[in-house]
Amino acid sequence: MNFTSILIAILTLTAGIGVFLVACQMMSSNLEAVSSKRLKQLFSKTGKNKWIGVGIGTVGTAAIQSSGAVTVMVIGFVNVGILSLAQAATIIYGANIGTTVTAQLVALGMFGSNSISTTIIFAAFAGIGAFMSLFGKRHITKQIGGILTGFGMLFVGLSMMADAMDDFARLEEVKNFLAGINNAVVLVLVGALLTAIIQSSSVLTSIAITMVVAGLVTLDQGIYLTMGSNIGSCVVALIAGLTSGTAAKRTATIHLIFNVMGVVIFLLIALLLRVFTGGAWDFGSIFEKIFPAAPQLQLAMFHTVFNICTMLVAMPLTNILVNLACRIVKDVPEEKNDEPQLRFLNEQMLSTPVVAIRQLKAEIENMAELALQNFQRSIHIVTTLDYSEIDNFRKTEKLLNYLNKELVNYTVKLSGRRLNSFDQRYLTSVIRTVSDLERIGDYAENIVEYADALKEQNATFSKDAVAEIRKMEQMILNLYKETLLAYHKLDLEALERANQIEDQIDDYTETMEQHHIERLVRGVCTPSVGAEYLSLAQNSERVADHLINVGKTIRDLV
Repeated sequence: MNFTSILIAILTLTAGIGVFLVACQMMSSNLEAVSSKRLKQLFSKTGKNKWIGVGIGTVGTAAIQSSGAVTVMVIGFVNVGILSLAQAATIIYGANIGTTVTAQLVALGMFGSNSISTTIIFAAFAGIGAFMSLFGKRHITKQIGGILTGFGMLFVGLSMMADAMDDFARLEEVKNFLAGINNAVVLVLVGALLTAIIQSSSVLTSIAITMVVAGLVTLDQGIYLTMGSNIGSCVVALIAGLTSGTAAKRTATIHLIFNVMGVVIFLLIALLLRVFTGGAWDFGSIFEKIFPAAPQLQLAMFHTVFNICTMLVAMPLTNILVNLACRIVKDVPEEKNDEPQLRFLNEQMLSTPVVAIRQLKAEIENMAELALQNFQRSIHIVTTLDYSEIDNFRKTEKLLNYLNKELVNYTVKLSGRRLNSFDQRYLTSVIRTVSDLERIGDYAENIVEYADALKEQNATFSKDAVAEIRKMEQMILNLYKETLLAYHKLDLEALERANQIEDQIDDYTETMEQHHIERLVRGVCTPSVGAEYLSLAQNSERVADHLINVGKTIRDLV
């Protein structure tokens, strides 16, 4: 081969990898968009049974063709407290098994060289999907078209990589160089490094399969590269964990320990096989015997067996892995940071909309709790003129204003991602919801100002007025509980109870005004103090209005 041929082979390989990566992302994003609601329901069913976790991880990864996305989801759910570390570990075990589906598809696509190959047949799906995406009118049709396009492009990229490998196989220099890399540990490290760079174990495994088929590397070399890809796949999880809390960091650590453990076990088994058989047996020879004349299937099946066996070893050791991760990532006292910040969201989650939507909802529910806390603080201050909580009040108000701005910005960014119709409808309500919660904080500020006015006048509310204010506070607290239950679980019955409480609050506001007039007539209350009381009653009623607005958003979602 001359220089031009070598350059063409390199460019073809680069193009093939690029097409394969884009295809993986296209499939993953569209599958995720189509199945995101079911995935959320799937993850919510994770119980104490470890096998359920493995099943969920396997099915979830097979469904969206991305173990990285599933792992990031798991880290997000651990960060919010939805999953325990042990539950997260079992889902990660399953995700490693689910990711072997891609290798099996690649192996399937490399059969049929004497007639019409399966690669050509599957690649044709790219055209079918493109037509559906371009000319389909329904959103779901376009998403299915995107899935088919990605699926077909997967095999277009695979074909280009295979052609490049055939060209390289004709170069004795390349074959001799690769043949010289026969140290198992070195091959594992090379596989881990390459996977960390391209951030896709599926791509590296597919490259390894094409290299084995072309005769560039032996089956054993391909096996060790594939084992290394499992370690390299932890990079995505480690990055996600670094930007999250302690529990999320521990989840990422469990993922790394699990994959390293599997590689170490299989390296030891390979060593023992060589020692006790005098080099006659190794993984390559075993799988060649089981699947003769099918090198692509030999490597794909090893990949599946490797991950299943590692899972079976890890299952009884789950609690030990969790404890080890807790020792490695120790509890660190949170540094005092007076600057407001998001608790559940970060920019990286935008790449996994399923996680981002779930975390956005958790952030909004947290904002609602903060708004109610400030309302309760304001009621305490105005009824007692005790300002001991004023610093916390001001800090929370600053945080509410920050959340209002940041959550709106995040929602705008998220709305540009591929989402299913349910998540799109949810996002349309978020900006209004966040604004309602921020307004509750504003009304709490108004109530504190009424307390300031009372303090300047050296006056207080009467006992009857305080009792009425406290009753109103309790009614709003009840309204908050029902509203948040409705919002969190999309519970229409809870929303109906919230509506009834809100009607009672409206009626009670009128009752407070009538009682105030009666106290003025009896001389129990002064006009200036009465003005603050009336304003407080009206502001409290406005708080209830904004709370019920939050609950009403679920009507478009149920």
